[in-house]
Amino acid sequence: MARTGANQVMTVTGPIDPSELGMTLMHEHLYIDLYKISGRYDAAGMIDDDDLIAEEVSLFKAEGGRSIVELTLPGIGRAPERLKAISEKTGVQIVMGSGWYREPYYPAEDRIDRRTVDDIAADLIDEIENGWQDTGIKPGVIGEIGIDKNWVSSQEERVLRASARAQIETGLYLNTHAVRGGGLAQLDILTEEGADTSRVVIGHADSYPLLDYHLGIVDTGASVAFDNIGDPRMHESRVMGVLLGLLERGYGEQIVLSHDVCYDNSLTAYGGKGYVYLQREFIPKLIEAGVGEEAIQTMTVENPRRLLTRTV
Repeated sequence: MARTGANQVMTVTGPIDPSELGMTLMHEHLYIDLYKISGRYDAAGMIDDDDLIAEEVSLFKAEGGRSIVELTLPGIGRAPERLKAISEKTGVQIVMGSGWYREPYYPAEDRIDRRTVDDIAADLIDEIENGWQDTGIKPGVIGEIGIDKNWVSSQEERVLRASARAQIETGLYLNTHAVRGGGLAQLDILTEEGADTSRVVIGHADSYPLLDYHLGIVDTGASVAFDNIGDPRMHESRVMGVLLGLLERGYGEQIVLSHDVCYDNSLTAYGGKGYVYLQREFIPKLIEAGVGEEAIQTMTVENPRRLLTRTV
């Protein structure tokens, strides 16, 4: 028997029909603290201002946006009740992430280093099925599950294996964090566990803008996330070249787009590109480069809908 939520999309305000998703950003942060670990001094994270975040999200809606996948996890500032309030205030649907980020950020109380894979997976499955604590707010994606470097530590391997088992059990899609080429190592582990690679997104693929790397990912059936769109640290012309190369080879159904907003200076209020650069500037650049409306619809609407629809 299918569970409650099968063939639906789970948002912070409850399940919705997949047809309601519309234009979706697949990797963003509304609340996040990244600086609270030893050795990090750059105060990385987002301003703690609900009204300002609501204004930024409303700009996305005004440009035709409908849904945001928010991948902040416990240990870096996940705020389920505040996400629900933002969604209710703005009318933008928000999908919450679940799991553990990367090793330096694992909450000590979760004891990742001394628990079995099955035990970790059980915690993840419980939150997916029953919600966070006693709020009833449920995640709609596993992730972003990360590695700190471009290789996998022993604890991160444990979390990846647990995440794969939770994906198989619950039918949610799995989104990773893999900068500078670590996605293939993640896929090796997920594949060993029997994860459905067609429901895996390798995050931050655009941080390693080499076409062969991306082809290695999509040839496994997994999707690539160009999720640093608008980040001034990215070489946008190279990223654009890889994206166009994938589209030319027929991999449009394995691409998702987003910004990964996670710093104050990324917000429009602070002179950044906010959650709207994709709509205002990047998509017009794609059209100018010859990408058709159908392909853009596939990357921004149809692929998110397929991935976010729970299959179990």
